[in-house]
Amino acid sequence: MTGLASQEIAMPRLALVFGLVLLATGLPVCLHAQTGLNGIVRGVTDLDKSFDAADRNHDGKLSKAEAQAGSVAFITTHFDAIDVHHTGFVTKADVHAYIAHMLMRSQPAPGSSAGKPR
Repeated sequence: MTGLASQEIAMPRLALVFGLVLLATGLPVCLHAQTGLNGIVRGVTDLDKSFDAADRNHDGKLSKAEAQAGSVAFITTHFDAIDVHHTGFVTKADVHAYIAHMLMRSQPAPGSSAGKPR
């Protein structure tokens, strides 16, 4: 199987895992009412809106205090892991990268038998 074909197969699985992570993290998302990619897009959109609401000074960054004051529990809980550069703030891109990193960690290694029918 070519790398491109492998990526095309992995994307729906990644989308499903992403949706499950959003649901499990307690983000203000009602994914149970949505299905497929639309639900995932809605979840990310809701997360971005929560980020924007918590960003009181509108600088595109959240400090841990802003995340706590804005009731963005996911960011507050995972702040230190999201802030990989130890700057004392996180951006939406940092949050998205953290979620993607966590999703990739949960994926079986290429060529492993995990998830393959027996």
